[in-house]
Amino acid sequence: MGIAHLLSVLACSQMEFQQTIRKPVECRGVGLHSGQPVRLILRPAPPGAGIHFRLLHRGGTTVAAHPDSLADSHYATTLGENGCRVQTVEHLLSATHALGIDNLEVELDANELPALDGSAKPFVNLLYAAGRRVQTAPRRSVHVNEPIRVGDDGRWVEIVPAQDLWVSYTLDLDHPVVGTQSASFAVTERVFVEEVASARTYGFLSDLERLRENGLAKGGSLENAVVLGSNGILNGHLRFQDEFVRHKILDLIGDLAILGRPVIGHVVARNAGHALNHQLVMELHRRALAERLPQNGRARPLRRSVRSLEVPCRSEAEAVQDLPGLAAL
Repeated sequence: MGIAHLLSVLACSQMEFQQTIRKPVECRGVGLHSGQPVRLILRPAPPGAGIHFRLLHRGGTTVAAHPDSLADSHYATTLGENGCRVQTVEHLLSATHALGIDNLEVELDANELPALDGSAKPFVNLLYAAGRRVQTAPRRSVHVNEPIRVGDDGRWVEIVPAQDLWVSYTLDLDHPVVGTQSASFAVTERVFVEEVASARTYGFLSDLERLRENGLAKGGSLENAVVLGSNGILNGHLRFQDEFVRHKILDLIGDLAILGRPVIGHVVARNAGHALNHQLVMELHRRALAERLPQNGRARPLRRSVRSLEVPCRSEAEAVQDLPGLAAL
């Protein structure tokens, strides 16, 4: 074996490759906000395709899970493209990220993914049932080498350099069941499945009427969310004592997945939500593009780094109402 061939073999053995699923799988449910029944089918996708949503009721129009498709952050992550929107994508994307699924076609016959039990665990189970297939294209991660921070003193999210993806989160909520909760996890597949995936979205009974008047939470029920009354939980027991902050971590991982590439860094957040998560994703995306486009406008290969930029802003969606809503803080 020649030295050049040996070096090539060693390089390939250390390289991570993209993955898709082995076979189609499906489930049915009801959209958390729309209340509409929906059938979801996951199908394999070719290398480099990324994750995209095919809306069968809109003639097969596709919406990509990509930063340029971010359309709304109000109480869920909504993607929009080609005049179509798909809502509440974060739980599925959190599961695909943790299981290393890079390429996937998601067929839907409605505009919102099913809520199922309000967590990512049913999507994890669905992906395990589909199996995984390694593809020929290499996976390229975004390695953060300087901090990026968005938000203000009360609500913020920051990413700093690290060897792997970590998420640390602090949630402050003036409720006797919640209070102040903090959690920190290395986002490996095992940790995600055992410690994060089954954490459910949550909402307050006192907010339900107002949310529905605004076209939200029409599909919310005691079966797909932790419902909080003034003094306690109205439907059963928590899956974790700190289930609320774990669900915030779940949502954040799903929003990061919209970048389309694994992120290597330590994300630290306090009282953040989808709007701030999206700002961080957009800044990571903008910096990655800047690495590719020098002043002459000609693209160059992506370097594994993202430079820092502090964006101390509070989005309109974050400031609209102080309704905790369905995991929407």
